[in-house]
Amino acid sequence: MATRPTWQGYLRLSLVSCPVALYTGTSRTSEVHFNMLSKTTHNRIRMIPTDPESGPVDRADIVKGYEVEKGHYVVITDDEIANVRLPTTRTLDIERFVDEADIDRLYWNDPYFLVPDGDMALEAFTVIREAMETSDKVALGRLVMHQRERLMALEPRDKGILAYTIRSRREVKDPDELFDKIPDEKPNRQMVEIAAKIIDQLEGPFDPSQFTDRYEDALRELVAEKEKGHKIATVKEPKEAEVIDLMDALKRSLGQTGGDRRKPAARSKAGSAKKSAPKKAAAKKRA
Repeated sequence: MATRPTWQGYLRLSLVSCPVALYTGTSRTSEVHFNMLSKTTHNRIRMIPTDPESGPVDRADIVKGYEVEKGHYVVITDDEIANVRLPTTRTLDIERFVDEADIDRLYWNDPYFLVPDGDMALEAFTVIREAMETSDKVALGRLVMHQRERLMALEPRDKGILAYTIRSRREVKDPDELFDKIPDEKPNRQMVEIAAKIIDQLEGPFDPSQFTDRYEDALRELVAEKEKGHKIATVKEPKEAEVIDLMDALKRSLGQTGGDRRKPAARSKAGSAKKSAPKKAAAKKRA
């Protein structure tokens, strides 16, 4: 868990409240990052704030400005920003309980961990968490974080609470702007049935450890090879998939067993063979 919380304040359910701390639920420390270097000296480049008229500017002389129209800014000081305080600046007030299915997946954003902040908060926090668990619903509340008021979705997770930021309506684009361009045509029914059987072959449990970032792994391998002084061979561009006959491609896909690797490990070989045998026989029969 991060050593510093992203937000600290109070969680409140009606008249019951307790101090809490919010920590980010994800980390980007393992990502590969590149620095900007001088081509000749390999020294790291420093980005110096520069005024296009007067030249370099000391960071102490930089102020914030909001562009109200092209080239015209309203200067806002840090103290003035700090004076913009809502009740949600320090309080996450639970306003409503909804079914999880009522929240469109488009709106779910970043995960956070909400925990009691100090021993004095334990009793009230536990009462709120247990009450939320009995409701079997998602709690909605708002808080101010990173100079924005954000809607939060809360649900019990183990001994704590899992919190998600929920995007606002203005942040989410209307999918109809793109989806409406897709012609409303019914595909060949037999093709859909074959595709459905391919999907069934690829069925399996979700194990996040199986889905590593292979591109990032390749970048790390590239860095390691360069550090050893090895010459990096040029890799040919992968060929794009070409579908000449859709029906033929679907039928041939049924014969592939790539989905077997995704089957649950706990299933016995005998049970797996019994379940997959009819599918393979059916596939051969159709082919």
